[in-house]
Amino acid sequence: MTTATSIFTPVEKDLSILIDNLTSLVQAQHPILGAAAEHLFTAGGKRIRPAIVLLVSRATMKGDDLTPRHRRLAEITEMIHTASLVHDDVVDEAELRRQVATVNSLFGNRIAVLAGDFLFAQSSWYLANLDNLQVVKLLSEVIRDFAEGEIQQGLSCFDTNVSLEKYLQKSYFKTASLIANSAKAAAILSDAGEGIANQVYSYGRNIGLAFQIVDDILDFTSPTEVLGKPAGSDLASGNLTAPVLFAMEEKPSLGILIEREFSEEGDLDQALALVYDSNGIEKARDLAHQHSQLALKELQYLPSCPATDSLRELTDYVLSRIK
Repeated sequence: MTTATSIFTPVEKDLSILIDNLTSLVQAQHPILGAAAEHLFTAGGKRIRPAIVLLVSRATMKGDDLTPRHRRLAEITEMIHTASLVHDDVVDEAELRRQVATVNSLFGNRIAVLAGDFLFAQSSWYLANLDNLQVVKLLSEVIRDFAEGEIQQGLSCFDTNVSLEKYLQKSYFKTASLIANSAKAAAILSDAGEGIANQVYSYGRNIGLAFQIVDDILDFTSPTEVLGKPAGSDLASGNLTAPVLFAMEEKPSLGILIEREFSEEGDLDQALALVYDSNGIEKARDLAHQHSQLALKELQYLPSCPATDSLRELTDYVLSRIK
């Protein structure tokens, strides 16, 4: 099976540089904040978001080497993403992420929140120093979108009236916005033109939505040891994702269980059984495929090169995680 590592071969050295730079960029005067930040960047992960930034940068630079501003943009992207994960883990009271202890479990919620704030602040500082107002606006919008996504999710817990459109909007805010806007920012730094910039934005938006839908499917289909949390955790917390929304169309009794917030014994197990007995997961898989194909179409005007090929392969990789 194709892996993220093999897809990112054209930017393998760039990603290695990025990881080295991140630890130095987040050094803080207070050793606890520095230790928390360093823990985050050594915890592994596929680095998909900065990899997309670097691939778009290489594709739009047409053979020229990356500028320091392209590299800094990739670093800022990973810092923003990591900051959002820290805050997510605090809200979710998560103890593990990628089988590694979370910052909140190691240092407590107070330090974790401060570490997330610190990373957002650091990323904002480095963003301002790119001296490109259009890029600053794009990435500032991402930070606003993160907050909007979290608020929407918090206010819609156990709300069976949530539409698929609302779910996709929340998914854009929480996942796709960063990928879309940072990809567009990379094209802008390459002076690629408005048309290309808008196309890579659309690529990032659609592949970001596909990634989120696939993650929501994996919440039902992956073993606990892989996810680091029990299957159906999103449903248990009242976060209604694509598989559940589709399942409710077939199984009206599922909505009743959700509305009473699984208050009776066996409710959650029954709800999970209804999801598995429906076509909800399959319909969600089809939805992810649709967005993957929309992303693929946006690449037709990019120059033919290894970086563009990798962006194309990524549209298949996102779906391969649920095959």
